[in-house]
Amino acid sequence: MTNTIVVTGTDTDVGKTIFAAALAGILRADYWKPIQSGLDGGGDASTVARLGVPADRILPEAYRLKTPCSPHLSAEIDGLEIDAERLSLPPTSNPLVIEGAGGALVPVTRQLLYADLFARWAKPVVVVARTSLGTINHSLLTIEALRARAVPILGIAFNGEANEDSEMTISSLASVKRLGRLPRLALVTSDTVRAAFSDGFRLEDFQ
Repeated sequence: MTNTIVVTGTDTDVGKTIFAAALAGILRADYWKPIQSGLDGGGDASTVARLGVPADRILPEAYRLKTPCSPHLSAEIDGLEIDAERLSLPPTSNPLVIEGAGGALVPVTRQLLYADLFARWAKPVVVVARTSLGTINHSLLTIEALRARAVPILGIAFNGEANEDSEMTISSLASVKRLGRLPRLALVTSDTVRAAFSDGFRLEDFQ
């Protein structure tokens, strides 16, 4: 597997999908969401496509679940059983960006958390965090949970208005690389996201 990066978040709706789309676009990578919970609007893969990742670089999900909630419960509501063996890394000769769901400790099944999957994959993880109130606690807890499972952490990426103290504090206390920040965008398009990513991050940090 070449240049595989896993994207997780400190919580739901922290901008993880937009970051993953931007990263996949910049790296010319394949994008994979192992489990999609909630199909309104086509799911995260549809958002990634709208943000410029070509359809032939969006790999099919292992599971597409109807109910927008934690995969373990969504699968039960749909009458399905998630088989962890189907969540092995997909074969590809391209760089790969994988997007998790919600946060690192979201249950995949009643016995398996996303962080456990990350440990199995043993690929570097980017933690996406808000810059708003509560982000220090959420970020440090997420990083501790990943480290407890020996998951390699590439760094932390922020989303939102600049908050220098919070960003610096998290990076310093957790001893993780501060990769950069995506600002809130008035208009979210492939062009504006790509430009914001190019301004806020260094490509070499992901290669």
